[in-house]
Amino acid sequence: MIRIGQGFDVHEFAEGRPLIIGGVTIPHTKGLIGHSDADVLLHTITDAALGAIGKGDIGHHFPDTDAAFKDADSAVLLQEVWKLVEEEGYTLGNVDCTIMAQQPKLAPHIETIKNRVASLLHADPSQVNIKATTTEKLGFVGREEGIASLAAILLVKA
Repeated sequence: MIRIGQGFDVHEFAEGRPLIIGGVTIPHTKGLIGHSDADVLLHTITDAALGAIGKGDIGHHFPDTDAAFKDADSAVLLQEVWKLVEEEGYTLGNVDCTIMAQQPKLAPHIETIKNRVASLLHADPSQVNIKATTTEKLGFVGREEGIASLAAILLVKA
């Protein structure tokens, strides 16, 4: 048995916050706004995993109206969701992710992000693909107002 899920997320840039993508702090002049640490990639993967097991979305499990999740580490949130995935009897087949950011350039960080995501999903790095692209200066990403991310995940019954 296999299950697929997809996720999408967007966060706006803000001064005075660290930029965390895929559980990795990326040097940049701005970070992302969010109730948690605003890790746009981990939020996307979390939503994809929840979708694959039919358990709603990240906002349902970790609402931004709950002070307990203020500035939460998105890696911890993904680990909680991954426990649900494993309790349902699934392991990672693969996950394919795209990060859309005009700046900063993410290519130097892709391998580190890939390894961190693999670790969080109890998987081999070969099961994780991370891509980064710009939007050719179009839209909010192109204007450097924020970052978007999408992911597709395949879960396999263990």
